[in-house]
Amino acid sequence: METCAAITQRRAVKAFDPTHRMSEEDIERLFGLAVLSPTAFNIQNWRFVVVRDPELRRRIREVAWDQAQVTDASLFIVLCADLMAWAKEPERYWREVPQGVRDFVVPAIDSYYRGKTQVQRDEAMRSCGMAAQTLMLAAKDMGYDSCPMDGFDFEAVARLINLPADHVIAMFVAIGKGLAPPWPRGDKLPLGEVMVTDRF
Repeated sequence: METCAAITQRRAVKAFDPTHRMSEEDIERLFGLAVLSPTAFNIQNWRFVVVRDPELRRRIREVAWDQAQVTDASLFIVLCADLMAWAKEPERYWREVPQGVRDFVVPAIDSYYRGKTQVQRDEAMRSCGMAAQTLMLAAKDMGYDSCPMDGFDFEAVARLINLPADHVIAMFVAIGKGLAPPWPRGDKLPLGEVMVTDRF
């Protein structure tokens, strides 16, 4: 599928075939594409919690407004980020580049993030948003449907997945075979209302 077709055809699907199973090959391919998503300074701060345990999925659904996608999707991901990825051996993100690049970028990572909790969180959310879109577009290209989700109790889910203290949950992404067409597409605002040239 061409990129533009995947963008126009991707929709948030609410009803998935609970009997469908994705092959491990497809799952590996999907995440192989997801990790190509951009992150600032290449710190790759996203963490993909793939929830396979049916009982855990059921318990997450209970704190997610009873949304069926949680239990029925073939692949259910709690998309998280490591807020401290920038401080965890940052040189490993740049091992295979020329020394001059390493000498510039690795210290810049520290100066950009250290002591800036809002920057750490903002970058985590930006990274997860881009990874989620990559997952959904790749899934569409592979013949699957998807749904980004944020209607849940973040603290309860954090407890259920044993989220580390230095991590944050961004959203869920459900992927599988849709059973019903998505709701009609909502109205889109005109470009003149959302696109600004130079200044507000």
